[in-house]
Amino acid sequence: MGRGTQSLARVAVVVRAGAAPLWWTGVVAAGTGLLLPGLTGRRIGVLAGAALFLVTAAVVALVRRRRYTHLAGCATRAGRHDVLQDRRVTLRVVRRSRRWWLLLAFLAAVASSFALPAAGGAVLAGAGAGLWLKAVWLGRRERARETLLWMRTDWLAGGPVGKPVKGFRTTGIAAGDAAPGGARRRR
Repeated sequence: MGRGTQSLARVAVVVRAGAAPLWWTGVVAAGTGLLLPGLTGRRIGVLAGAALFLVTAAVVALVRRRRYTHLAGCATRAGRHDVLQDRRVTLRVVRRSRRWWLLLAFLAAVASSFALPAAGGAVLAGAGAGLWLKAVWLGRRERARETLLWMRTDWLAGGPVGKPVKGFRTTGIAAGDAAPGGARRRR
């Protein structure tokens, strides 16, 4: 890439990339956990799992919002020569980099079912739901301001608001192939 040219990925797509894998992994882990009686019994495990699902979803949806807001407020306009990464490419890169963590989380959730059936899977599913809610929140913010938020692709490993991220870039609402909130753009 030339001098001053950077590859940019949508912030909402990066957030949303973990939502579906966590959700489905959690659902499968919870279902597997229901097959085990556990130390506390299935009823207590399911009730605890429901409570943990709600708490986890709320915490994940609300955590670090101030940092997102700060970076969005300080965002600069994307340059003419910046390259906007496709939604599919961003999803693949983010999911591939986190697949081993997802496998370990799945195994831990299933193993926790020996003590509290389905609760570990509910936590994973809650984290997925929380990420989806955060992406929806970002989408509302993008629609209200009529700007899409982007981040440099070399900062993807640290997450959308990790330490390496120094700021976001913005484009108009029609840029890229993802709708506000990171969903697939309808044709």
